[in-house]
Order: sequence, then structure tokens, then C-alpha cells
Amino acid sequence: MRTAASELVGIDVPIFGFSHCRDVVAAVTNAGGCGVLGAVAHSPEQLDIDLTWIENEVKGKPYGVDLLVPEKFAGAEEGGLDPSALRSLLPEEHRAWVDELLERYGIPPLPEDDRSFRGIGGMRVDPKSMAPLLDVLFAHETRLVASALGPPPAHFIERSHAAGIPVAALAGNLHHAERHAAAGADLIVAQGTEAGGHTGLIATMVLVPEVVDAVAPVPVLAAGGIARGRQLAAGMALGAAGVWCGSVWLTTEEAETPPVIKDKFLAAGLGDTVRSRSLTGKPARMLRTPWTDEWERPDGPGPLPMPLQPLLIGEAMGRIHRVSAKEESGANDLVTYFVGQVVGSMNTVRPTRRVVLEMVDEFIDTVQHLGALIGEE
Repeated sequence: MRTAASELVGIDVPIFGFSHCRDVVAAVTNAGGCGVLGAVAHSPEQLDIDLTWIENEVKGKPYGVDLLVPEKFAGAEEGGLDPSALRSLLPEEHRAWVDELLERYGIPPLPEDDRSFRGIGGMRVDPKSMAPLLDVLFAHETRLVASALGPPPAHFIERSHAAGIPVAALAGNLHHAERHAAAGADLIVAQGTEAGGHTGLIATMVLVPEVVDAVAPVPVLAAGGIARGRQLAAGMALGAAGVWCGSVWLTTEEAETPPVIKDKFLAAGLGDTVRSRSLTGKPARMLRTPWTDEWERPDGPGPLPMPLQPLLIGEAMGRIHRVSAKEESGANDLVTYFVGQVVGSMNTVRPTRRVVLEMVDEFIDTVQHLGALIGEE
């Protein structure tokens, strides 16, 4: 399947698989696509370990790395603040509200030596804390870098292009896509509201053709609600040069998704997600649970901006996840994670390679079916 996107990074099928799990990234790449590692919560040391591991697994095949590069965040005027300065900005009202919530749901404190699931509290979104990640990224064999939540900064574009690495940028509306293209992005990911994680309000079916026409000849990937071959074919029919998938990998055999969350995903329906600022401070689609409902209460304090919200709830998430496997507990009720509306069709656990190959097979069947409608052999 030769498209502008597949030619850009040198892959056999234009399927770009985003995941925070290095095993999934390697498996997507080895199946003929391009695995993309979400590295926003990585330390430089862990990123180096994971990229080295991926490279050993894929043996020269292309993979990418995705970082959050938002324009607006707490401390942006200063170019970013250190963790202690950020913590000083956390309102006591919010701290007290989170403490009361955890107490009401019966969530025990963490043991002193337990650092489990505090990654979301260490999100790196400012230039100062991201610089070491970029140093690691460019010291490896990365073949694609992706920028989310804002147009790629000039230094990001310049350094990537100097290294011969194309830059992808995610857009949830037409204006954002045009700004990404003007900034020099080589690949635009038009992400509809169906998608998991940070997303806008416009549906994939509406967004993709508008972005394709607006940024041509820059190639576009369709994202949001894509987990099977018919959806891959739909994205291509809308003018995209490939697809960007994230949610579908969360229930694969390789995924590091905690079992309690994976079980929730497998049981969820198409309407069981919600856009919420309760995890990162920016609107992101996730599984709807009492956690997301509590943050929507009119008598609550409301989420803080990024990166204050993840800093506020980092330890709370650790406490919830530590005991969430206990059925019929408050933690089991509260626990949530990013996922798109396609979760309603994610009802089996399969190897990542099988997901990719089944997408390709169904894509071929769909194209042949469409050809038959107009009398093509």
C-alpha cells in the first residue's frame, strides 16, 4: 500500500500505531506499520531504555516518538516551572477536595515506599523539562516525531529536519491543521472527537476531508474511531494517506494496560466514554466512571490547567490503581483511562500483529466490494 504517508517513513502499510507501551510499538512496526511511542511521562533514562529495546526488536524498521508540545500551560510565560514551583500553585481547595473524594470512596493511602502509577503526575510539557527527552530521542534511530496539543515549535521542526526526521502534528480542527502545516509539519493527523486521549469536538468523518483539502499537498492521517479495515478504507476514501490508531492497542496481548482497566474496556459499550479534563487538565476522551462524574459536579472546584491537574491527582491515581482490582470497591468504581468511542468494539484480546493483519485483510475486502459496486473486476 503505497501512499505519501507510507513513503514518508518507509513502511508497508499506512497504519501508525500510537501506544505508551514499547511492546505494542515494536509489534506494530514489525507487522508492517509504524509504531509510535507516547513518551510524555518518560524520564530521559527510561526513554533511552525503551528506545534501545524497541530498536533491538525492530532491527532497523521505522518507529516514531510522540511528545506533548502544548502552547498553553501553567508556567508557559516563564518557559516552564520546576515541580516544586508548580506544587506551590496547587490551591488548597483542590487538595482538600481530592482528599475528601478519596476518603469518601474508601481509598487507602500509599505505603511510603510505593511509587506505583505516579507517571501522570510527571508529565513533561514545557521546553525545559522536555529538552532532555529531545536529546535522547535524537540520539536514537527515530524515524518520526509527533507533536500534540499545539503547532510544532520552530526549534522542534528545525532539529528534526536537520536530522532528516519528518514531523507529524495532531489537529482536532481545521484551524489547528492549517497552523501545523504553516509551521512546517510533514504529516498532519486529523483527529476526530471519537478518539481517545486529547481530542476536539469535530467528528472524523467531517474533519478529515476538510483538513485534506486545506493542507494539500501535506499528507494527512485519519484518526478517531479507527480500529478495523473498513474504517481504514473510510479514512482513505476521505482523502487521508493512512490512519493513526491508539485505542485499539489497549486490549492487545502486548499492552501494559492494567488488568482491571482492560476488563472494563472489554465490557464497555460505544457510549461509555466522555471528554473530561479530570486527568490532564485538557479535554481528553476516557472511560466514563464515577471519577469523571465527580469532576463534573457543579459544587466541585473543577479541574486545573495542564500540568497542574496531573500533578494534583498523580498520587491519587497511584492510590486508586493500587487497590482497583478489588471488585465492588471504591477504587474499582473510580479507575479510568484514556480510550476512544471504538472501545465498544474492543471485546476480545488479540496479538497486536493480528490486529494489523486483520485490518489490512478487511481493507482489501472493502476496496474489492466497493470496486464491484461500480463494475470493476
